[in-house]
Amino acid sequence: MQSAPKVFITGASSGIGSALARQYAKQGAFLGLAARSGDQLQALAETLSSAGATRVHCYPLDVTDAVALRSAAEDFIARLGVPDIVIANAGVSGGTLTEFADDLELIRRILEINVYGMAATFSPFIAAMRQNAKAGKAGRLVGMASVAGIRGLPGAEAYSASKAAAITYLESLRLELRSSGVKVVAIVPGYIETPMTAVNPYRMPFLLPADEAARRFARAIERGTSYTVIPWQMGVVAKLLRLLPNALYDRLFANAPRKPRSVG
Repeated sequence: MQSAPKVFITGASSGIGSALARQYAKQGAFLGLAARSGDQLQALAETLSSAGATRVHCYPLDVTDAVALRSAAEDFIARLGVPDIVIANAGVSGGTLTEFADDLELIRRILEINVYGMAATFSPFIAAMRQNAKAGKAGRLVGMASVAGIRGLPGAEAYSASKAAAITYLESLRLELRSSGVKVVAIVPGYIETPMTAVNPYRMPFLLPADEAARRFARAIERGTSYTVIPWQMGVVAKLLRLLPNALYDRLFANAPRKPRSVG
């Protein structure tokens, strides 16, 4: 990996995405930043340029819009070259309950952004990254999952399902690209201080500041580790949760605190 990588990040306007952008700016990276909020992206880009980023290009878009993502990918490659790292970070959360018809549209939206949006982000870059890998320039496709995808959480049916799907999708993609030289990296965060977790009305063990989390994520990405839970303590918890039989898991978590429903 070159010292000043070319990095494309979705969901870059806030939270983990902006923290990752700041982390790579310190390396003098060439950055492509995508998010729905053009104003927030532009404000971030201005701070990143002064923080050391070599060049920053902003792409206001929704990751469920595959046409817009393909256009952004083509523009990024034309301006800066094939990316070394593509990070599908865009994601949304929200308390959802299937019994309420009002929640169904949010359930659809969460699944579209968190799963389809990840595939739509990677798709337009893969062919060019395959070609680069043949020349010895191994790139990384990085997907942001969550420990919420390890086992289903009450009141988070859509979010847990989307992150479980993301983990499995990344595993499948890793197998598909194994012989290509393109590495697929699944980052599985625990609790990170972001606007998404700020609304959680319960204690969040091993909570990490976003900038510290981004530093650890970047290290795992550089190593090309296929699956990393960060912080490591949540990895231990995740392994234990996998081992619990359903009857015991249900008894322990059925009445766990929940994220408030996002619609009434």
